Amino acid sequence: MRTGSWRPSRAAPGPQRPRMRRGRAPEAMAAAARALRGSGRPALRAGCGCGWGGRRRLWAPPGGSAGAAAAAASPPAGSSSGSGALSPFDRWLKRKQKNWAAVQAEPAKCDYLREEVGGRIADRVFDITRTFPLALDLGSGRGYIARHLTKKKTVQSEIPTVSVVADEECLPFKEDTFDLVVSSLSLHWVNDLPRAFREIHQVLKPDGVFIGAMFGGDTLYELRCSLQLAELEREGGFSPHVSPFTAVSDLGHLLSRAGFNTLTVDTDEIQVNYPGLFEVMEDLQGMGESNCAWNRKPLLHRETMLAAAAIYQEMYGNSDGSVPATFQIYYMIGWKFHESQARPAQRGSATVSFGDLAKIDGLLSRGKK
Repeated sequence: MRTGSWRPSRAAPGPQRPRMRRGRAPEAMAAAARALRGSGRPALRAGCGCGWGGRRRLWAPPGGSAGAAAAAASPPAGSSSGSGALSPFDRWLKRKQKNWAAVQAEPAKCDYLREEVGGRIADRVFDITRTFPLALDLGSGRGYIARHLTKKKTVQSEIPTVSVVADEECLPFKEDTFDLVVSSLSLHWVNDLPRAFREIHQVLKPDGVFIGAMFGGDTLYELRCSLQLAELEREGGFSPHVSPFTAVSDLGHLLSRAGFNTLTVDTDEIQVNYPGLFEVMEDLQGMGESNCAWNRKPLLHRETMLAAAAIYQEMYGNSDGSVPATFQIYYMIGWKFHESQARPAQRGSATVSFGDLAKIDGLLSRGKK
């Protein structure tokens, strides 16, 4: 896990911007979250980039042989819109949420989280010492990754792009098309994640790489626990108010089943401080990240919301009066197979035994004499 922090200023209370802090919540908070862990998590507030309202952006470095493309999620013909275990999310509602967030007066003010994660995805691209003539940004939004891959510090990316409207579970591209596929905070609204991974693997060229980031299971656990406790107290039961997220233990298996190899999966946490619970929910709505699970509760009573705000402040509040919201991020890297890639040695081909390691100290001491 990386260390560091990024804190846009925000004091309590007022409309100022939230402040972000990376790291773990205190043990008391984590213990309270674990006690209530089980149902989904809340939504966020960032730009467009996931669900039906998200877009995919393809980009290529200047001078590359091909341009780039971006795509916004739009339900394909014949896609199922019904609820069920195989379709936990209402994608039509998610598209409405994204469209609403995109037409607000200042939609970019909620992009702080996507900007940060997009920069970290770009760092992982730079870590690979090769060029990618053609790349696909799945759920690109306003180009949160591409703008970090340019040499000039401008809002608009200098990489030529082409926008394409498509569905993550049915990409409209030929097999072996892209050298690189990236995705930042988009895939957590996909109903069929294994199929989405297979689609990504299919459009990659041999020796192509997929680099992605998505929200993890501990995202917004403070908000979820506060709402559950408030509903238990005021209404005698609770409903899920936060969408379910994928467990990190499942990501490696899903990527491997899709055909990826040389896998890398790591987790990180970003903590944002807000004046209170209502500001957290306002930001999530502005990000287009409100809950769209089929089993969501349609409304919350006023008394329950006030109780949840008080519980949030009491259980997780900071000394300055603000409250934290934790976003867990899963980063994943997977390669498509190619003959030139390094492979593990065959079983039994080793020429040195692990038992010989105990003799190293003796050999070194004799060598010094």
